[in-house]
Amino acid sequence: MLTCTTALIVNQHVETVGTKYILNASEVPNADAILVLGAYVLPNGTVSTMLNDRLTAGYELYEQKKAPKLIVSGDHGRKDYDEVNSMKSFLKDKGVPNKDIFMDHAGFSTYESMYRARDIFKVKKVIIVTQEYHLMRAVYVARALGMEAYGVATDRRDYRAMELYKLREIAARNKDFLWAKVIKPKPTFLGDEIPVFGDGKATDDK
Repeated sequence: MLTCTTALIVNQHVETVGTKYILNASEVPNADAILVLGAYVLPNGTVSTMLNDRLTAGYELYEQKKAPKLIVSGDHGRKDYDEVNSMKSFLKDKGVPNKDIFMDHAGFSTYESMYRARDIFKVKKVIIVTQEYHLMRAVYVARALGMEAYGVATDRRDYRAMELYKLREIAARNKDFLWAKVIKPKPTFLGDEIPVFGDGKATDDK
């Protein structure tokens, strides 16, 4: 009973803190970079509807000059599954120059994406884009790791299994609270610094 109560308290804390920094696109302050978090990509490389909406929102913020660079962070841990190149292709097809798109090939989790944004890409002020259920945690973690983070929610339609995502999010918030505030583990991969103020082509692998 105590464990359940504690989990719900932590969940509410992460939600409350994260929500404070979620703004409309017109209100969000300018930043070093727009960070688009990955989601499922189909076997043919087409982005899922959820990821499509994240990328579209990121592109719109870039067009509004809210930040000069975009970081696409996702899972590229296997040769046969690659979120980030599909995300970069989506943005390039919209007309974003290659130099303005940085790929984080090792964004295997929300925590790792934030940690690597800070330590690899040297981001200090960031706009994070993802769906609201996920965004509260992402913003919370980024701020716990020392970045000035804001979020823009990308909920543009009804998504399948959203109630399941929200239920799973309670456990995810508790895990990331411990990781960001207490344990602070290093991500799976770190590597050389690639400051976001440079050329995104430095992250190309093809």
